[in-house]
Amino acid sequence: MNDDGSRYFAHGQGSSAPEIPPLMPRPVQHADTAAAVSPPLPFHRPAVEELHAADPPQPEQPELAAEQPAQREEPELLLGPTGRPVPDLPEPRPIGIHGNARVIALCNQKGGVGKTTTTINLGAALAEYGRKVLLVDFDPQGSLSVGLGRNPHDLELSIYNVLMQREVTIDDVIVPSGVPGMDLLPSNIDLAAAEVQLVQEVAREQTLQRVLQPAISRYDVILIDCQPSLGLLTVNALTASDGVIVPLECEYFALRGVALLKTTIDKVTERLNPTLHIDGVLGTMFDGRTLHGREVMQRLVEAWGDTVFHTVIRRTVKFSDSTVAGEPITSYAATSAGADAYRQLAKEVLARCPDA
Repeated sequence: MNDDGSRYFAHGQGSSAPEIPPLMPRPVQHADTAAAVSPPLPFHRPAVEELHAADPPQPEQPELAAEQPAQREEPELLLGPTGRPVPDLPEPRPIGIHGNARVIALCNQKGGVGKTTTTINLGAALAEYGRKVLLVDFDPQGSLSVGLGRNPHDLELSIYNVLMQREVTIDDVIVPSGVPGMDLLPSNIDLAAAEVQLVQEVAREQTLQRVLQPAISRYDVILIDCQPSLGLLTVNALTASDGVIVPLECEYFALRGVALLKTTIDKVTERLNPTLHIDGVLGTMFDGRTLHGREVMQRLVEAWGDTVFHTVIRRTVKFSDSTVAGEPITSYAATSAGADAYRQLAKEVLARCPDA
């Protein structure tokens, strides 16, 4: 026993034996202890609304719009050289019976705008689409005849003879052009004398109309290449025609003369040929790389509107080469851009003139 009266048990001898702490006495429980214990606190599980009642108000979320079905995007319109959408022209319908030709004059009093080139190549393109075409060279220079490989000086008969000599018929003068489905009524310098001699004739403005009458029942389209003037020969061509195509070089000076041509066409329509109609204005020798060319084309569309053809003939040396070869560009350079342009023009002409 220690000095403080505590007990210990030693396992072994000496001071190195471990001490065991004294045992704590068990508390005595009295009878009234159970009554003295306080009842348990009541437990309440709060609802979710109560938990978030003290939270700060949240901003209202915008309602999501109902999912719209995916809309099909419209294809972007392709604008052509004229600044208008390029139309999708249908393929020309085939013709089983030929006849009831539409007579079209290619007219502009300014020279060098592409009248003869357009007459040759438009006629050849129409022939490719199954139309039977007659080209009328109504220019004393005979450029249309030269462009199809004919020498005007070697002609025994020309359009002058059928105009001024009653015994000569149109069948005596018509010659093949070298293009299947296309014939030629040639001309030479003798036609210049006809303009003077026709002044004394009765109904001189209807002379060409009388000459072409037998051919209308055999062809689908008759194209007249007019001389670069507004004289009596041009008035004859307009009187004999159902429509007019105005080739116009995309240059400022060519644009200025169109107003005078429009006045002449209006006079012929009023006095001689009430059915005459402008089928279209054709931009030729167009160069989209130059600002001047684009401005002239824009001004042309502003002045003439939808009368302007969507097809535009661009500058290319292939036209000069085909003229030297004496054949249309559609056969000389069949895959060139110039040939494709005239095929597109032929589609557009046929679309505008259902009777062609």
